[in-house]
Amino acid sequence: MTDATASAGEKEAHRDFIRDIVAEDIASGKHKIVVTRFPPEPNGYLHIGHAKSICLNFGIAKEFGGRCHLRFDDTNPAKEEQEFIDSIQNDVRWLGFEWDALHHASDYFEQLYAWAEHLISNGKAYVDDQSADEMRANRGTLTEPGKESPFRNRSVEENLDLFRRMRAGEFAPGTRILRAKIDMASGNINLRDPALYRIIDAPHPRTGTTWKIYPSYDFAHGQSDAIEGITHSICTLEFEDHRPLYEWFLDNLPVPARPRQYEFARLNLTYTVLSKRTLTKLVQEKHVNGWDDPRMPTIAGIRRRGVPAAALRDFVSRIGVAKANSTVDFGMLEFSIREYLNQHAQRRMAVLDPLKVVIENWPEGKFEDLEAVNHPNDESAGKRTIRFGREIYVERDDFMEEPPKKFFRLSPGKEVRLRYAYFITCKDVVKDASGKVIELRCTYDPATKGGNAPDGRKVQATLHWVNAHDAVTADIRVYDHLFSRPDPGADGDVMADLNPNSMTVLSGAKVEPDLMKGDAGQAFQFERQGYFCRDRESTPDRPVFNRTVGLRDTFAKEVGKPAAKK
Repeated sequence: MTDATASAGEKEAHRDFIRDIVAEDIASGKHKIVVTRFPPEPNGYLHIGHAKSICLNFGIAKEFGGRCHLRFDDTNPAKEEQEFIDSIQNDVRWLGFEWDALHHASDYFEQLYAWAEHLISNGKAYVDDQSADEMRANRGTLTEPGKESPFRNRSVEENLDLFRRMRAGEFAPGTRILRAKIDMASGNINLRDPALYRIIDAPHPRTGTTWKIYPSYDFAHGQSDAIEGITHSICTLEFEDHRPLYEWFLDNLPVPARPRQYEFARLNLTYTVLSKRTLTKLVQEKHVNGWDDPRMPTIAGIRRRGVPAAALRDFVSRIGVAKANSTVDFGMLEFSIREYLNQHAQRRMAVLDPLKVVIENWPEGKFEDLEAVNHPNDESAGKRTIRFGREIYVERDDFMEEPPKKFFRLSPGKEVRLRYAYFITCKDVVKDASGKVIELRCTYDPATKGGNAPDGRKVQATLHWVNAHDAVTADIRVYDHLFSRPDPGADGDVMADLNPNSMTVLSGAKVEPDLMKGDAGQAFQFERQGYFCRDRESTPDRPVFNRTVGLRDTFAKEVGKPAAKK
């Protein structure tokens, strides 16, 4: 891993059934070295479900002293873009991993084509002229066998001729397809003469216009594994029914190695959709602001929201690897994020809904530098200087003109502590013509510098604040779930479950000027508010901060674990 800081969850030696299989294969001598791969399709950005697969494949290779390849399954140029290729590599590296070799399915196009001709020559593949609708209708159902294509028994010579002409670009897309000849009555629909090659008239990101035909995922997958010497081909559970086809190809082709496919349960998360088709629709229809919108479950979106890679790895480690599908509570992801950030994020002060306070007995034009700690539990984080003056801002909801009995914050005649500064007492309230409170007039006690009174008197509340003279005005983006129900689309229309309040923008917030230093994306705890990071769209004139997660940890309480400290 490139990130040397491992979370508590990552340091635990988690075992699972796949790791047990790998350990047994090494112990028995079946494999001398473990070789895994992560094979994404470059037709979109990676999401949090891919993070689980990345951690599993790269993690196993690291744990057993083996290798892990990154391989792009670039077999459909109509949907692939260089942007996606670049983003995938960035995401894997950000997550903390580096591949031992970078491959593309397109590296093997000539070999795959030769193997397709091998199947034709052995009477195990044929060119079909049926339309897509006809093939779909003749495929059968789970209870009824399919119908054989009228072109299924073409001669080897005719099939080879047609297939070579398909490669030469003589036929239009959709007019012909190469299919394996297996069993149209098989109980496994994947074995009912699956597609091997289809005609696609689109330039490829790597091979340009060289190819007019492209292999299917099923045909390219296992053979690419064999070429690379993959020992453990780890897939999600939806590929379990594809394993007999994976093995049929290996049985019927002169491949150089014999990889084995293993399946594990994919990640399902409440309030979240991980269908790439749906995520693409969200982007294309502008329900979100791009693939890296902080509301998206993409790794890029999660990173932009301010989630550290170590927190995401910790989450993946905690949920484990299982054989059966289940749904993980979104609160568990927030728990891992909050636990990590509580330990590592420096503290700053920010006032999201500012109310001006004028300290009447503080001299005009005078400022005082105060010392503030960057992290209460980490001396190595150091200290910073904050400026105090006659005018400051506090949170509007930290004041009530007519407070209930247990309201301990600021109100007329009430004394409170300002963090790192002094005790202040509210003396007067200024309102506008509509009756809205626009300013508080207060006094301070010079003897209480640092937040303690020499006479021992106590206050019941400590407020965060910022100095009005040098505070920076910022927009704060507060995020909620992108979908309004824990099981989006359960009623049939996932878009109907979009949360109209998934993002709230608080304009005019006031933040410490120190927050403008450092890199965008660095996480901070805004005291008493939550964890935030500066967004990449920030400008010096108008910074933007994203809320990563709030301080309150309801999930920890529900599962009986201690909540993260504030």
